[in-house]
Amino acid sequence: MSREIRVLHLEPTDVCQAACPLCARETDTAFDRNVQNHLTIEQIMQNLSVMDIQRLQKMFMCGNYGDPAAGKHTLEIYQWFRKINPDITLGMNTNGGVQNSAWWQELASIMQGSRDYVVFSIDGLDDTNHIYRINVNWKKVIENATSFIASGGSAHWDMLIYRHNQHQVDTCEQLARDMGFRWFRAKVSRRNLTGNLAMPDHWPGAHEPQLPIQCHALAESSLYIDARGKTYPCCWLGNRTSKIHNINDVMSTWSSAEPNRICLRACGSVSGTTGFHNQWRRSTELIN
Repeated sequence: MSREIRVLHLEPTDVCQAACPLCARETDTAFDRNVQNHLTIEQIMQNLSVMDIQRLQKMFMCGNYGDPAAGKHTLEIYQWFRKINPDITLGMNTNGGVQNSAWWQELASIMQGSRDYVVFSIDGLDDTNHIYRINVNWKKVIENATSFIASGGSAHWDMLIYRHNQHQVDTCEQLARDMGFRWFRAKVSRRNLTGNLAMPDHWPGAHEPQLPIQCHALAESSLYIDARGKTYPCCWLGNRTSKIHNINDVMSTWSSAEPNRICLRACGSVSGTTGFHNQWRRSTELIN
């Protein structure tokens, strides 16, 4: 590879049961939901060698269009990375609403590293989570998270705050504590709102990011591979219309009169830090 990668971000599938209104699945007109992709080990090996994987510090699954728990090869890929690199940190971001308890128990048996984790994106309680997480069954999410935690998995609860669920933040944090989640985090989305979504009351709004761009992918030496096996510098640049596959191509715009707008929005400077790092309103470690 042209640069050494320490953090690998995989999108194991572009399949998801949810219809979150601000997700690329709903907003990207170039996305064809009738074509379902599931990343394979062979596709990963087309971009990384065994030696590259042995050098990794972390591999996590998230993605722009799919949920990792819906991937056909998700567990196999995690097992494969753990076998090649026993010390690697494994992570996942998920809505938590697919698969059954046995699947989540097996995932927990793989994720036994001291820094391994699963982020469950749960935006409220039974009466509010579905307002943004359309088609996600809250009771199923709690059942799956309970199975994962009971089997020794380290779970994090991430909550997007809107006007419709802002009154539940404290209750969600207490529930996360009671269930045995390790972290609870809450943030306000920086995406443009649609439909019945509204910013929480008294929210001053986000500041427009400015130069210089403090590239998150460069800072952590990361790479993104999507569900089709295509590589991008990061997930923000990894949409279906993007032709940027090499970080040098986008870096050349940063000092120009028109820096890449995606880079500026994600990693531009906001009050001395970046929009990416400045998104959290609350971050609480529940278990020391």
